Amino acid sequence: MFVATNRLFVPAERAEEFEAHFRNNMRTYLPGVPGLRRSTLLRPTRPDQPYVSVNEFDSEDDFRAWVASDSFKEAHKRNAGIARHVTGNAVETFQPSEDLVLLT
Repeated sequence: MFVATNRLFVPAERAEEFEAHFRNNMRTYLPGVPGLRRSTLLRPTRPDQPYVSVNEFDSEDDFRAWVASDSFKEAHKRNAGIARHVTGNAVETFQPSEDLVLLT
């Protein structure tokens, strides 16, 4: 598994519209992306925290292929609705060192 996150800093007064635009982009451009297991937008619990977009891929190659894809380029070309709400961002990538799933 390969995980890519994007920390998105959004002022509180823009949060509702940002979420609506982001959800729409996720639903439009992410279904069918090869190797994408899951995409989650995490809402901050405090005003000084960013939103975090978490994308889980089967492999780093799948992530790199998505970033190079027409779907990725189209989504980011048409994301003016999102970009106008974001005051900063930081992309980070990870490979899990351990994954513990607890079922009750």
